[in-house]
Amino acid sequence: MLESNSFVCALLLGLGLAYGSAWSQQDERRSVPGVDLPEARADFSGCIAQFAGGVAPIVPDLASRRARPLCFDGFAVMHSGESTTAIFSASVLNRQRVQAAKSNRRTDFFFSDARLPRTERATLEDYAGSGFDRGYLSPAGDQDTPEGMAQSFSLANIVPQATENNRGVWSKIKQDTRKYVERARGNVYVITGVVSLPGQCPISAPSCTIGAEVKVPSHLYKLVFDSTTRRAWAHWIENRNVAEISRPISYEELVRRVGVEFLPGLSPRF
Repeated sequence: MLESNSFVCALLLGLGLAYGSAWSQQDERRSVPGVDLPEARADFSGCIAQFAGGVAPIVPDLASRRARPLCFDGFAVMHSGESTTAIFSASVLNRQRVQAAKSNRRTDFFFSDARLPRTERATLEDYAGSGFDRGYLSPAGDQDTPEGMAQSFSLANIVPQATENNRGVWSKIKQDTRKYVERARGNVYVITGVVSLPGQCPISAPSCTIGAEVKVPSHLYKLVFDSTTRRAWAHWIENRNVAEISRPISYEELVRRVGVEFLPGLSPRF
């Protein structure tokens, strides 16, 4: 675990970036046929380099979901005050970053993100005794600096995840993604997120929440976009212990399922 002074320095460096406005209207054309997407996107100006082409995703219902863009040293998070979890995280990876991350020492120091309003942020107590893992969206193992490593333990970057899922199939997806990045010739953009599909709550709780209304997602996904080959694919799995890895889906299919245009104007190929 990092010493307290080092931990505070890491947070001041990576978490001190300003929010900017929560969302702004855009006039850009929708690029995914057959999907009705709103023309609104969050202001990630403090960490826009984490997104392919320097363009943030187009996300529906930003206001009703109380969405807030958060910048960290090595990744960006779209957080929902309505679900008290991340909606997605994004990071740009390459061979150098992945190899440098291997030498970082894990801190395992989870913390509630003080940049969020108290009513919109998860706490350690929410997860205690819940039966769910604290599942990363931007993995600690992808962070190539001590500051990024420390920041990845923010609960703003965490979702309730089925234990065997997190430590089994999802761990394999993360490892396979890193292996691909190490073979790639350039930058690979990765967006990891969750959705809660109607009628598909993975637990028996009436509100599908743990703790003080932290929502348990029904599915997780990881979108991978190789900026050199222009290829994109997504892993999609249920948030259950019995989930299995299936064939990746196309970018267009992910957009249809989630309703977010992750790569505006880029038209990736499968």
